[in-house]
Amino acid sequence: YRDGYRAVVEALHGATEEELSAKPAPNRWSAREIVHHLADSEMTSAIRLRLLLTVDRPTIYGYDQDLFARKLHYDRPHEASLEAFRYARETTAQILDRLSEADWQREGTHTEVGPYSVTRWLEIYAVHAHQHARQIVEAISAARSRASA
Repeated sequence: YRDGYRAVVEALHGATEEELSAKPAPNRWSAREIVHHLADSEMTSAIRLRLLLTVDRPTIYGYDQDLFARKLHYDRPHEASLEAFRYARETTAQILDRLSEADWQREGTHTEVGPYSVTRWLEIYAVHAHQHARQIVEAISAARSRASA
């Protein structure tokens, strides 16, 4: 989980503004849009975990990530979102380090998938940043290939 930020920063390393903005395909996100998604997702996931740990059987609400991308101006500069992702993830990792066995057993209900535990939460978010880091690499590589063609 903690390593996700490093993977994203490494994927972004050396990218130009043009490469960050280039979409690898018409219905795919650019590297910049992925960074904004990661920030929004990480801030949302941080609240989800906190609800799971502090509210008895909370309802965890899904959201439309594509609507977020459209309405939250994912074409803006990405640096602040990268930092929001970094610190939301780090503060959450500090909490994860301190969970008791009872904390790991807590669960609520996700509006889209049903039962949703702290363990399930970690299974999802432990790999989330790494998956998107690979997408960032692919988007930047596609932009570089088009530029050299």
